[in-house]
Amino acid sequence: MADAKQQTGLKAAIIPVTGFQQNCTLLWNPDTMQGAVIDPGGNLDAILKAVDEVGIKVEKILLTHGHIDHAGGAADLRDDLGVKIEGPHKAEKPLLDNLEAQGDAYGMEARNFSPDRWLEDGDTVTFGGHTFEVLHCPGHSPGSVVFLNRAQRFALMGDVLFQGSVGRTDLPQGDHDTLMQSLKTKILPLDDDIAFICGHGPTSTIGRERATNPFLIELA
Repeated sequence: MADAKQQTGLKAAIIPVTGFQQNCTLLWNPDTMQGAVIDPGGNLDAILKAVDEVGIKVEKILLTHGHIDHAGGAADLRDDLGVKIEGPHKAEKPLLDNLEAQGDAYGMEARNFSPDRWLEDGDTVTFGGHTFEVLHCPGHSPGSVVFLNRAQRFALMGDVLFQGSVGRTDLPQGDHDTLMQSLKTKILPLDDDIAFICGHGPTSTIGRERATNPFLIELA
């Protein structure tokens, strides 16, 4: 588990999971210890250990999209914690309906499932007294979403944008032009001081990526 980071009323800890080193994230309110698990792709023992060590009261599971490394452990974690799954966008249904097949392709175990709540662009999700806006950002996958907390100047980016790169679009149902449009219309308008955790690799800020990320520079 990576060191927890303070986000002024919101704390985050990253647990790299699966062979893809996906950034499963715990977010919680340090005053109430209520929080959420985002993108539990696998290695549930490590996730549950981190939840226990931090002492989080998990209110829900959030998913940015339906690829195996982000959603593979969600059904089992829902059962273990007795909480609901919110997200991603309903366009991810074909991926979630075929998680077992995705797992077979990569030598990972997973269960097909549907979330308790599909999310649409403009929806909000809440936990620990914090509210996140939902930005539907297709391209990496049809139903990818970003969770944005403007008050905390913080976002959960999934595989839409990385430090120095963007989500791959060569997987089934990926589309480069669609991803570029999502970045142009949903991500580039965000303020430079918004920090984000992405699905893989180090954290960054919108300002840093606007200045240095070749994909965003091309769009500007």
